[in-house]
Amino acid sequence: MEKVIAEFFDKRKAAWLKKNLHAGADETMIQAKEQECSEQFSLENWLPNAAKRAGQMSISTHPCTFSHPSSRKNKNGYASSIIADSQASNDGYLRSGNVVVEADALGNAAALDVYKFLTLNMQDGQTLLSHIEQDSDLAQQLLKIKAESYSTLKEGFLAMTNSDADSITSSKIKQVYFPVENGYHQLSILSASGIVFELRKRIDTIRFSEETKIARTCEKNNEMYIGPDAGARDFAKCEKNNEMYIGGYKQLANLTTMGYGGTKPQNISVLNNQNGGKVHLLPSEPPKLIKRDIHFPTVDFFSQSFSYFQCRDLFYALHDLIFLNHKNNRHIRSARDEYYQAIMDRIIERMWRVRSVSEAQYNPDTSQLNPTQKIWLCMANEAQREDENDWLDMLCTDIAKFIFNGYEKLLGKKTFIFSDGEFKHIHKQVVKHKEALR
Repeated sequence: MEKVIAEFFDKRKAAWLKKNLHAGADETMIQAKEQECSEQFSLENWLPNAAKRAGQMSISTHPCTFSHPSSRKNKNGYASSIIADSQASNDGYLRSGNVVVEADALGNAAALDVYKFLTLNMQDGQTLLSHIEQDSDLAQQLLKIKAESYSTLKEGFLAMTNSDADSITSSKIKQVYFPVENGYHQLSILSASGIVFELRKRIDTIRFSEETKIARTCEKNNEMYIGPDAGARDFAKCEKNNEMYIGGYKQLANLTTMGYGGTKPQNISVLNNQNGGKVHLLPSEPPKLIKRDIHFPTVDFFSQSFSYFQCRDLFYALHDLIFLNHKNNRHIRSARDEYYQAIMDRIIERMWRVRSVSEAQYNPDTSQLNPTQKIWLCMANEAQREDENDWLDMLCTDIAKFIFNGYEKLLGKKTFIFSDGEFKHIHKQVVKHKEALR
């Protein structure tokens, strides 16, 4: 008999004697109880009884009782026990098969000992139930008793994994009608309890590990605690030598703990009972998106980040100045140049805002900006902006064209047609302040 099986029966015997031997029992009573215990947990007596009770529990990876405690039994019989046999795949999904978890079981809690017996891990890493399914030498030696035949015992134990030929669901389980070619396919939404409790296990490791306890003690005592690799022994050594302790810990905020089964978690499933009916839920709130009021251009600054309409008031004021004053004197020309400068000031103000988001939003693989605007707007090109001048000359021409064409675009038929001389004057005004564009 394998060591784990022997240990299983030793624990059962010890628990039975503790329950049935009362304090003050005489030697005769102790011997009688020990004899009764040995007979009850002998393979000849225990195996046939366990095989008969095995069918009272059903192994399931997705127990229906997590949807509703009373969903297992309905007018159509017992809801089918689902065992998902999914293969692991590097597909990026958190699903059955991709997480190594223990199979769950539900049913009569009085048969829990049979479930624990069948799920014992043998030396080869397989469960005893797997050995019975494969008719291994270990299974045949273990189930070879005089009281019952091997085939009868095997059939009884495998009843824990057998499900009816007909799939039975329950009205207490959430139903989804999924459209298929000629109608709908009914789906019953079930919980993968193994994954649920694996999540709890990992969260509890993060929150209550020895490493985390040490780190929290340091934090409470206002002591230095740096890095993730130090253990309890290292901490004791550092404390003794009055040295800095290197370590670190994690915290998970906004956890929610949910209970299944109330005061009787055993009525839900085996794993639920082992975990006291409590599971942890991570926050599942939608992401809080920050609304962008500025976008880094992908094609052209003067169409995506700054448009004629953002200087509409200035272009109309420029038009009124020219239309209402048919004179060409120093005061009119000075006022006109102030409007050109005001438009350029708005371009420079937007330039700085666009530069501020360039590191986060600029993608060199998809950007279609021309080389001049890349140098001008990307913060990564700051050194190039300072050292070179060719890009600045081209940019001054582009800004002059923007001002020159913007007036005509916005005013339409009302405009006074600018001459080539006016374009040259606008360009001259831009160049005069070009250093502000670096």
